[in-house]
Amino acid sequence: MSGKRFHEHRELVVILIACATIGLIAGWWVDHRWGARSSPLGPERIKAEDQRDPDKQLDVLATLEAATVKVVEEVGPAVVKIATTEKAVVDHFFVGRIVQEREGIGSGVIIDKEGHVLTNNHVIAGASEIKVFLPERRDPYRGTVVGADPFTDLAVVSISGKDLPVAALGDSDKLRVGQFVIAIGNPYGFENSVTLGLISALGRGLLVDPEYNLQIEGVIQTDASINPGNSGGPLLDLSGRVVGVNTAIIQRAQGIGFAIPINTAREIGAELIRYGKILRLGVLGGAIDDVFIARYERETGTKLPVGAGVYLVEVVPGGSAANAGLAPGDIIIKAGGRQVRTMEELVSQVRKAGHGGELSVTFFRGEEELVVTARL
Repeated sequence: MSGKRFHEHRELVVILIACATIGLIAGWWVDHRWGARSSPLGPERIKAEDQRDPDKQLDVLATLEAATVKVVEEVGPAVVKIATTEKAVVDHFFVGRIVQEREGIGSGVIIDKEGHVLTNNHVIAGASEIKVFLPERRDPYRGTVVGADPFTDLAVVSISGKDLPVAALGDSDKLRVGQFVIAIGNPYGFENSVTLGLISALGRGLLVDPEYNLQIEGVIQTDASINPGNSGGPLLDLSGRVVGVNTAIIQRAQGIGFAIPINTAREIGAELIRYGKILRLGVLGGAIDDVFIARYERETGTKLPVGAGVYLVEVVPGGSAANAGLAPGDIIIKAGGRQVRTMEELVSQVRKAGHGGELSVTFFRGEEELVVTARL
């Protein structure tokens, strides 16, 4: 082989190697630059793409909108406006004592064909006249108080009518934080106003009487807009079932409203309809715990005789407990022969005894253990 041909072969090999190298580099660059875009999407990327899909977002909103409209159309007719008139005697500087009338507005919901309307106690408390307005009726019904319970801020008002619309009651024990809810009521007199929101929290304690430190336990917190006039109206799930009774707002805050769970309201309402009042022992207090014990001993300089029980803060005058001889400062440790550690356990024993029943109560007064019988 001549030197010239050898050089020609060597140059050809070099060219081939260079072309192959350039091809590999170009292929890698194309794959790196465009391959990720053309490769199949993994589950995470598919989910992300779906979340960015405006059409699917619109479908979700449309479904929510349709559900809300359906609930309002089906339940709205059973939500009433309650207008009250309260007469009060006031001292006038020039003319002496005069009678003034005060008007109030609240909401309620019809819960049965007999015309029982569930509402708040504070809506009808002290009212001398109650008018109940239905959305599709021009003339109001005359409302009569069947029973009221200030301890849970619930009341039942009765109206007489035919073919009354009725709202279905749900199960508040199945509620979950983050669930959509709908409030219907008459805020500031604007009839059948509708708001949509979420359940912000469950099991809240709501102070209803600062003087006696009285609070309702287990209430629902929602950010569905609730204003004065919404009180007594229903809080609904997207199936159109009443899951709560709107009862209060925090005036200085926005988006914080409260509703009494319907399971509590159903039980209280049924008892009010049957008996006209709620069976109670007539005491206010709370469970003894380590924090209470430490504070009590620090402030009084004495030790509690027991480490568990219900400490009585207030005894309602004329109630069953007062008539039995119980007093503030007593510590109830047994009721109906069973040990009680919380107010809920005490209430359970009272309900077992029933209206007209008798309940044995074991308690400590100082270091002395006593037993009395309360007639309910």
